[in-house]
Amino acid sequence: MIKVSVYRSDLSEVDHVFTDEEGRYVVAVGEGETVTVRFDTHHSLTNAEKWQPSVVVNAITSDSAPLDRCLLPTGQEFGAASSMDALDGYVVAAAVNEGAEYAATAVRRLAMLKQPSPVLQGLQQRLLKHFREPA
Repeated sequence: MIKVSVYRSDLSEVDHVFTDEEGRYVVAVGEGETVTVRFDTHHSLTNAEKWQPSVVVNAITSDSAPLDRCLLPTGQEFGAASSMDALDGYVVAAAVNEGAEYAATAVRRLAMLKQPSPVLQGLQQRLLKHFREPA
């Protein structure tokens, strides 16, 4: 039940679906289109706060382009790349204005995200501020 959202380059949503019990999903997108794909838990799920989001940016669609992601467990750290990936998930969520319900779970998950560098810590703090004080 991971929410898979697909966006065009202007961040307008193409579609979103939820994975099945095995983690499979299908999204129909025109071939050759450049898209951004965000994997995230939906705020209404009982395990929403157990996982950080993940993003694939500038994926060019084809007839069958499998995109597999492993979400980072909340409160864990697997290096700078996985931390940046999770932050990117929140950046896209902020850019598409996910809303107050999402913001509440985002704040709790972001607060538990461990950042290995001052630059990433700064971005984390800006995202926390954004989700705490939604416009």
